[in-house]
Amino acid sequence: QVQLVESGGGLVQAGGSLRLSCAASGRTFSRYAMGWFRQAPGKEREFVASISGSGSTTYYGDSVKGRFTISRDNAKNTVYLQMNSLKPEDTAVYYCAADQDLLPRQWVSKSRLLGYWGQGTQVTVSS
Repeated sequence: QVQLVESGGGLVQAGGSLRLSCAASGRTFSRYAMGWFRQAPGKEREFVASISGSGSTTYYGDSVKGRFTISRDNAKNTVYLQMNSLKPEDTAVYYCAADQDLLPRQWVSKSRLLGYWGQGTQVTVSS
């Protein structure tokens, strides 16, 4: 069982930056691919980014490429999402997820199969 707790959300002006963190329980953190999704009011959940257990492979949604960076610190059981050049359309609840079986590149199309989810953290970008 893996428990995920997100933090770092908040209110920021357009063009600003935020860093989200997701702390995971358990002693086998490096065996799990990790990632982020987001969901804005009235919209479907959207893939943001994923990272392999070792951190060597990352994938990004088209809308965040070049602006967001996912990383992880396996010694701290934590995955991060650095968000730069934020836009009002980035406003959403951001969810952390973990899975031991799906490859990071599969997260875009198979999010329903992901094993573990956090409770989410709100990110609001004002114009």
